[in-house]
This record gives sequence, structure tokens and C-alpha cells, in this order.
Amino acid sequence: MLQPHHDGSPVYVSTQEPALGDLVRVRVRIPHSFGPVAWVRTRSNPNREPRFAAASVVATQHGWDWWEAEVEVENPVHGYRFVIELGDGARWWLNASGLHDIETLDSEDFKLVVGAAAPEWAASSVMYQIFPDRFGRSVAADDRELPEWAIPSAWGDPVDENLTTRGQQFYGGDLDGIREHLDHLQRLGVTLIYLTPVFPGGSNHRYDASSFDEVDPLLGGGDAYVRLIEAAHERGFKVIGDLTSNHSGDRHEWFVAAHGHPDAAESDFYYWRDAENEGYESWLGVSSLPKFNWNSEELRRRFIEGHDSVVARWLGAPFHLDGWRIDVANMTGRLGNEDLNAEVRQTIRRTMLEVNPDTILLGESTNDASGDFQGDAWHGAMTYAPFTRPLWSWLSEPGSPAEGGIGFVDGRVPEYTGEQFWRAHVRFAAGFPWRTRLATMNALDTHDTPRFRTSARPGTVPVALGLSVTLPGIPVVFAGDEFGLVGFDGEQSRTPIPWETVDDPTVAATIELYSSLIRLRTQHPAARAALNGGGIRWLHVGDDAVAFVRESAEGSVLILAARAGATVTLSGQAIGGADVAEPLVGGAELTVSAGDIRLTAGGPSFTAWALPGINVSTS
Repeated sequence: MLQPHHDGSPVYVSTQEPALGDLVRVRVRIPHSFGPVAWVRTRSNPNREPRFAAASVVATQHGWDWWEAEVEVENPVHGYRFVIELGDGARWWLNASGLHDIETLDSEDFKLVVGAAAPEWAASSVMYQIFPDRFGRSVAADDRELPEWAIPSAWGDPVDENLTTRGQQFYGGDLDGIREHLDHLQRLGVTLIYLTPVFPGGSNHRYDASSFDEVDPLLGGGDAYVRLIEAAHERGFKVIGDLTSNHSGDRHEWFVAAHGHPDAAESDFYYWRDAENEGYESWLGVSSLPKFNWNSEELRRRFIEGHDSVVARWLGAPFHLDGWRIDVANMTGRLGNEDLNAEVRQTIRRTMLEVNPDTILLGESTNDASGDFQGDAWHGAMTYAPFTRPLWSWLSEPGSPAEGGIGFVDGRVPEYTGEQFWRAHVRFAAGFPWRTRLATMNALDTHDTPRFRTSARPGTVPVALGLSVTLPGIPVVFAGDEFGLVGFDGEQSRTPIPWETVDDPTVAATIELYSSLIRLRTQHPAARAALNGGGIRWLHVGDDAVAFVRESAEGSVLILAARAGATVTLSGQAIGGADVAEPLVGGAELTVSAGDIRLTAGGPSFTAWALPGINVSTS
């Protein structure tokens, strides 16, 4: 609580978009109670050679000294840390993973990143993920002829438990069905719609595309896609699509042309195991998902490079998507001793900048994603390591089953204390540059995972959602969570939305819970400023409760998240303005006595208070 602090937010860093050669002012705040400070220096590592710069005190406020130094940006990713020596000779190192009494790793440095940042709207986004077959079904869907792979189901039928056929279970959701329910998304307050693939394939999930040049007629085709995106834009939503850069489907026109035909123009689009183009590499051995070979210049030209590519086409007229989420981004371009991942992701982003710079690029990488997410292409990650798995481990019933893509080692949720949740979150988040953190998805669950509610401890759904909304990153709602849906694995979680229940009192209360927490990001002025790019300081970490503050010049937000009853006492020096704290959401109590701040939660709860902003008057 009373430790030196720095993060990448504007309170501490003079620019969020530096250029090579810029001198960037970076600040660290040090409480007087930490001890008399002899000196502070920044330690950078440009061109892999350490460089130090002296800091000086530029302000003293409320028991804190603010030290400032200039760092010259010499590399596209320029790391730096602070070295603090106390009057008694003790030396401390402050980096993105925290405060250390030994020298730290370059990989955990704070980072200044050169190059085009994410769109301005990214950090303030609240994402709503839609699986098109299961969201809404228009009347037009009744007249569509089904392909041979589809096993039709009525909208209210349960999800098939048969692992071999559930990918073919077809409910008939379509794009006009989504458009017809945009009022619901406005009621929730979300701002960014993420649609899983809309290209034709041989399954309900469509990650096995048979073409990237058309929208599946089962969804209404390209005209319905245009209608949906135009209607969404008219209401202020952004819309992003989903591309599989690692593989196509085995029905894809490129694969069909090359399979068994070594002389085909598309032959070098895939990895073949024999001269006859019969055997081939695929995603995790799934034969219906043949793996792309990005050594192919023609594949790059058709798919990712230039205005005529797949990546570009859907960003331009008449569709005007606002960006892409890239499926299996971590495996793209990687096989054995080949690693073309950086070339592929950088080409995708370069094409997007040429077509529309105001677009976002997110990549799926569900474990330690930091190595690929250093600002050279991806704006943010769809990952489960910094947030999803630690959160589940703290707020789920111990030992709950959790099969599917969430990635628990034995398919069961381990039990974490609040301290372990915090430690895991900080460890994985530390590898990202600050602006990458702001565009990384804070998902409770997705189409690939069980639904969080299925295994949540009693009363903790508001806690989990509140953390998704208030920690740095993009909050994510997987369609149906706000209806209270459950599911033990990714497939079972893809339940059709039960629209007939929307006015049921229990469902309506859950929808209002989601809406009230989302409004923290979108409506309250002070909260909006702090949560959409403000810094974060952790104030308390215990078994059953954690507390932190998000800070900006315009306003700050104090957060208490508790999985059980808890009382937290904070030093008045830790945060200012507690005596004028404005309750925003939740039922925990805040009292101020003798300079201390007491936060009391009577049980599982999530509470937020608005506080004054951080304004440092320099000398």
C-alpha cells in the first residue's frame, strides 16, 4: 500500500505514443514512510546495453515525493525500470512486476512502445462476443436450405452432449437475428461487438472456412452482414470479425485445389507430408483444419497483404468492419524450426493501417502471450493467463470441473487465495507494455470455455464481472452470461439465447447487474476517465478481499472486491479524498477515522467509490 509506484498511464508517463528519439518524462512516486531516499535513477537497456538517467524530485504531496527522469526512446520497444537507493544503502528495483530487492529481468521492465497505437476508442470499449448460430434467428432463416453437415435443432433444444456431432448441431441463428436484438446490447451498455466467424464452413462454429470471400448464406449472406454492421454503427457500436490465420477448413477452395494436385497454384499454401499432396499438417492433428504455410508469397498476397487481400476487403466498403480478432494467433506461422509469426502479424497490421488506421487487431494466445505482444502488431490479446484463470481460481468452488479451452491442467479449477490471484495477475500482465494491457481482453468466459457462473462461489458473479470492468483491459461479456446461462465446457456454453425469458424477474435482475457495472466504464465521468486508461495501484491483498485504486488526473476509483465478509483498513496516506468518496456501485461501507480508511464488506460483494483525480503540481 505504501510502496514506490509507477505504471504506464498518463499520470506517470508524459506520452502514450512516443517516437524514436523522443525524450519521455517518467515519474515514480515514493512515500515518505518508505525511508529517506538517497537517489533514484532509471535503468534502460537500449541496444542491449544498460543506460542510467538520474531522477529528481519535482513535487511533494500528501506524504509522497514524485521523482522524474527523462528517458530517450532508442528502440521500438524501449524498456526501463527504476533503481532506488535509500539513505542506509538499501537498494530497490521497481519494474512492471513490482518492487524487488535484487536486480530484475529485462523482460519485466516497463516499456515505451513506438508505432501506431490502438484506436482511441479501444481502451474505453466494452466487448460483447456473439456466436452467430446461437444469438438470434430471423424469420428468413426458416426458408434456407440446410447443407449436408447440419443437424437441425429447435431454438429451445439443449446443446448436444455427443462430442462427435455437437459441431454439426444447427440452430439457425443469423445476422438479421443479431440486428433485431441490438436494443438489448444498448440496454447493456456494451460498445464493441465481436462476431465469431461468418464465412461458410462445415460446422456451426465456422472456424473451418471453405471460403474467405463470402458470408455464409446460412447467416443471410453479404447483404445481411452489411445491414448488421450499418445498423450497429448507427447506434454507436464498433464491430470486429474473426479470421483463422493458422488454418482453413479442408473444404476451402484453396485446399481443395491443392489436395492431391502438386502443380496447383495453391499447392504451397499448406504443409504437405508427401510429394503427392495427400498427407498434410493440421491444427493439433484435426484433419478438417489444414495448416497454412506462410512461406507462400501468393498466400500472403491473397490473404493478408495489400488492398486486394482478405484482411483488407472486409475492412473496406461496403462492410466497414472495425478490426479483426485472429484465431490461434500464437500458432500462426509456427511449425518445427520455422517461425514466421512476426512477419504474418506485422503484415496484417500494415494492411489494416493502409485500409483504415482506426481499426483494432486482437490475437488469440491463451497462455503467456507477452512474447508476441510487444506492440509491433497486435494491439491486445485474447488470453486467459493474466485474468481468466487467476480469477476462476479465486472465485470458483474449489475443484470444480472446467473442461475445454480455458486451459486448466487437469480440467479442474485450483483454489487460490486473493494473494495468489493478485500474484498471478501481476506476473502475466507485467510482460505486456501498458498500452497492450489496455487493449487485452478481460474475459470471464468465451465461446471456448465453460461459463463462469457454472462453478462460481455463491454471490461472486458481481465480483468477477466488477473486476473485468475495472482492471486494465477490455471487459468481455460472452452473449448469454447476462441471462444467467451455465455450461461445463466450451461447446455446452454455446447455448441459444433464451429471449423469451428476458422479462423474467431473475433474468431481468441479472441483466441490470451487468448493465450497472458496465456503466462504470461508459457513463460516470470520473470513473470513465480512471477506468479507460488510468493507472492502477494495489492497496490490499488478502485471502478473501483485494482493494486497488484506478487513477487519472480527471478522477479516480477505489475498488473493493470480496468473495466473503471482510474488513480492510487502509492508511489515509495511501489514497487521498476518501472523506469525499462517492459510492458508485455495491454495498460495502467506507468510513474514515483517525486518518485511516476502513472498508467493510458483509459478504461477497463488489463496491466502487469515486475519488478526486491525481493532480501533481511540479516545482
